[in-house]
Amino acid sequence: MRTALPAGPLHTRTIVLESYYEVVPDAPLTVRIQREPGLPGDTFTRPTGLAMVKITPLDALEEPQVVQDVSGYNSWPMIQAIGEKLVCVYSRGTAHSITEDVRAVYARTSTDGGKTWTAETVVADTPGYGEVTVGKGLDSTGAMLLWVRRIGTDWNHDLYRTTDGVTFTRVATPELDVRPMQITDIFAVPEVGLMALWFAGNYSAEPVHSWGLMTSSDDGKTWTQKPIESGLTRTDWPTEPSAVYLGNGWILAVGRTESGGESQFQMISEDFGESWTRHRTNIADISASTPSLILDPDTGLLSNYYYERGRGLLRRRVVDPENIFNNPLSWPDSEVIATASPIAWDSGNANATVIDDTHYVSFYSGEAPDTSVMVSAVPTPPSEPSSTRPVEDSADR
Repeated sequence: MRTALPAGPLHTRTIVLESYYEVVPDAPLTVRIQREPGLPGDTFTRPTGLAMVKITPLDALEEPQVVQDVSGYNSWPMIQAIGEKLVCVYSRGTAHSITEDVRAVYARTSTDGGKTWTAETVVADTPGYGEVTVGKGLDSTGAMLLWVRRIGTDWNHDLYRTTDGVTFTRVATPELDVRPMQITDIFAVPEVGLMALWFAGNYSAEPVHSWGLMTSSDDGKTWTQKPIESGLTRTDWPTEPSAVYLGNGWILAVGRTESGGESQFQMISEDFGESWTRHRTNIADISASTPSLILDPDTGLLSNYYYERGRGLLRRRVVDPENIFNNPLSWPDSEVIATASPIAWDSGNANATVIDDTHYVSFYSGEAPDTSVMVSAVPTPPSEPSSTRPVEDSADR
């Protein structure tokens, strides 16, 4: 529980320690609550007392829809709306491997909210290379852009464009001074153009990791790369970030952590991406959890979707971004959207898009060598997110 508490005596706080836990009907349920002084988040110096434990039954969750479940390791999906059409792109190989030659990128589309999907089409299948989807977005005309990482005799990031989700055309393969591990989702920033965050490193304990920014003023044909932080240890390294533009030059990004027992990162810029600061958040119900952010232009609310690996839980946190922009330890509690495979690495990687009043979140689930690409349809949050209300006042907890 990473939330600042007053140091004075006799303060009380209602804390949701776990927003969702699957149980066996009619079986005993054991609850244990204790402090963990060895965790970095335990900075509270005062004694604590437990006043009450409340356990509340929840309604069953909606089942996610299947995008692709043919034999093979269907994984790492990206989902993007082109008007009223969903386009889901994903990679398939034989294992949790990014370099195997057999791994290629495919696409399917849906016009009924993910209930049914068109026949699979090939996006990229270059001989001698393993190809993986790593980022998506829209250009200024509303066409979909897709980053595909291509690894073989050399290492490349190809940018594809499509107007229908069926035919994809490669528009760029930028030559970059720092070779990214991934280039992530594309978003638009006024006075700049298109923007995408990237991260680079080798996941070792050495201080060789970095992250930064890429910008394009010509709808993705050319890109300029800028490092933000370099020489980071794995503990301080934000990976697979997702970002949104909030207006007035403000950009907010959330990044995954590669160190256990920690929380997601939050990175902010107040000057159109020229300078950034990075802090830990209180989002700790994670396990190698890739974030995906959706900003609602009508309500101004920000949704952070992420998948807790090992437990197989697709989670969402909804917040007014002004409340956490300079207060990264103040994210509200999460809610569970869907359940999937409780496998450590053969599931995960949430990616979200929106059509009208519904968010669509893709992820993959299963157990090697066979996994499936799934999508959950989630109503957009109300103007006041329920996760910020006190537990005792919420009818759905």
